[in-house]
Amino acid sequence: MTGRGEVVITGLGLLTPAGRDADTVWKTMSTGQSLARQDPDLAGLPVDIACAVPDLDPVAELGIRLAGRLDRFAHLALVAARRALHDARLDLRAGHPERVGVVLGVGANSLQTYVKEFTRLGEGRATSLSPLGLPRSVPNMVAGEIAIDTGARGPNFTVSSACASGTTAIGVARDLLLAGACDIVLTGGSESARSRMSAASFAQMRALSTRTDPPEGACRPFDADRAGFVLGEGAAVLVLEHPASARARGAAIRARLVGYGASADAHHPTSPHPEGAGNEQAIRQALSDAGCTADDIGHVNAHGTATRAGDAAEALALLRVFNTTPPPVTANKSILGHALGAAGAIEAALTVLALERQEILPTANLTRQDTGREMDIVTTRPRPIAMNLALSTSCGFGGQNAALLFATP
Repeated sequence: MTGRGEVVITGLGLLTPAGRDADTVWKTMSTGQSLARQDPDLAGLPVDIACAVPDLDPVAELGIRLAGRLDRFAHLALVAARRALHDARLDLRAGHPERVGVVLGVGANSLQTYVKEFTRLGEGRATSLSPLGLPRSVPNMVAGEIAIDTGARGPNFTVSSACASGTTAIGVARDLLLAGACDIVLTGGSESARSRMSAASFAQMRALSTRTDPPEGACRPFDADRAGFVLGEGAAVLVLEHPASARARGAAIRARLVGYGASADAHHPTSPHPEGAGNEQAIRQALSDAGCTADDIGHVNAHGTATRAGDAAEALALLRVFNTTPPPVTANKSILGHALGAAGAIEAALTVLALERQEILPTANLTRQDTGREMDIVTTRPRPIAMNLALSTSCGFGGQNAALLFATP
């Protein structure tokens, strides 16, 4: 494998509806059961189910002052970043913080705060708006807050490519390292999609599953009876480093990031290219970037939202890339729901864990695939497998696609 270059993952912080640490997340997801539940925050809406991160106490994690001035998507990001640095055994202030970057993927902003502030404005109460309304809500602040919290003083920004944001952020972070702009980058994504505005808007678009009785059966990626996704939330932050930097400080390497590809469908604002052309292009770019072929890939972590058009297009792309026989596939959103801008980062982290454990997590709620588009999708329980390379893919509104290739150390 002789690609453009590689970076290594030395730390990982993960918060999902399946738990707030990697071991708990893996154990919970290994049951193959969806975590969708009725959400009190969405009561009265056409679709009132979601997947929530359990038992997160922002005050206990961050302190009362910091927790009080941040919204939930930033709570999730900061906790994940702290845990990733702890996992990597890094104190950024003790080294060269000007060589440490932060690149986070955020699909939107904090709609909870915006709705509250817009309501006040619409009621003619402009002077009652919170002075924190903007700084706690705009997407770039999540990267800025991580820098303030950790002392990282290198390049600092967020990227937004809808539901591909987390994947795009990790690819861009790798580019910064390969370009020599940084020695270390904290990267990933954070989002809390459980807002009433998000739920109502996606319901109006008929993107959410209305098969909610029971909620656990609502999200069915690649199933012939799929009907849409379930909203979720979460964050994942990876510590990416130059291999030389990691070796110099004796860091444990969890995995290598060896390939990245990105593309645009240039087709439609919300619908994917019906043949999955852009998704296929991103995957092939990642393979070329890594200097490997499709035959080298041992596992695919698919985007798998359970929308009719999205899953169909993705299946066609995978079948073409892998010449009708894709390696074992999983779709994490069947269990975790769809964390939008954070989804790709969460799935990247789970792909790293799959390589570490040499095991593939199951997909929930799959009983029958579309005829002619059948793939080897892991269901029911984790599947042990020997693999050296794994692929994680994401797609988003605007026709934006991204793919990452991870390898064992």
